[in-house]
Amino acid sequence: MLLAVDVGNTNVVVGVFDGDRLVADFRLHTNERSTGDELGLDATDLLRRRGIEIGDIDAVAVANVVPPLARSVEEMSRVYFGCTPLVVGPGIRTGVSIKYEDPRLVGADRIANALAGRHLYGAPAILLDFGTATTFDAISAAGDYLGGAMAPGILISLEALVSRASKLNRVELAAPTSVIGRSPAASMQSGFVYGYVGLVQGIVARMREEIGAKARVIATGGLAELFAPLIPEIEAVDPHLTLVGLRLIHELNAD
Repeated sequence: MLLAVDVGNTNVVVGVFDGDRLVADFRLHTNERSTGDELGLDATDLLRRRGIEIGDIDAVAVANVVPPLARSVEEMSRVYFGCTPLVVGPGIRTGVSIKYEDPRLVGADRIANALAGRHLYGAPAILLDFGTATTFDAISAAGDYLGGAMAPGILISLEALVSRASKLNRVELAAPTSVIGRSPAASMQSGFVYGYVGLVQGIVARMREEIGAKARVIATGGLAELFAPLIPEIEAVDPHLTLVGLRLIHELNAD
C-alpha cells in the first residue's frame, strides 16, 4: 500500500492507496515544530483506527510546502513505515511539462494537482485549490502546466480584517441569503463569500480567454464544497485531487 502525504500550511492530509483505490484518509493539524516521532505516532494511531495494518504500507509519497517539516516527514517515513519517501521536487518524474519560468519554484501540491486533474478530467483545465492560499492552475490543451495565480485564502483574509478592526468579530464562513447584509456579521459574510466568488469567477474568465473557453474548472481544498454551489463555472469538486496526483507520481517513479 502507498501512503500519500500532502503537507500543507494548515493541514497535513494523508491518504492510503491499495492499488488505485483510496482506502483511508485523514487530516492532521500542521505544526512546523512537529518531530518525526510525533507525526509517526499520530499517523500510525489514525491508520490503525481505520483498520489499516502498518506493515502493509510499503511506500510513501510526499508533497511538502512546509520546508521546516521536511526532515520530520522523512524520519516518520523511515522509522514508522520502513521506507525512504518519494518527495516531489526537482529530479522526480511527474509526467507534466512545466512552463513556469523556473519549474523548481512550482509547489509540489500544484504539480500533483496538475497531473491528477489532467488524468481524471482531461485538458485544457483550470484547477482551483481552496487552501491556506487559493491557487489557480492552468493546464493547456496539450496537457502542459502553464502557470497560474495565487490569492490569499479567505480564512487568512477574514482573520486579517478581524485583527485590524476592533469592532468586528469573527463570523461563521457561510453564504448569507442576501448579498445586502443587515447586520455587521451578515455584511462580513456577504463581502467575504460573494466577494471571493467574484474573485474566482473573474480569474477563471480571464484564464479561459487565454487557454480556451472549454477549459474545465475543477475544485479541491478544504473550502471547495462551500464555494462550488455558488460558482457555476466549477464542474466538479474532488477533495482527493492532490492525493491522487501523489499516487500517479509514485507510479511514474516506481521503476
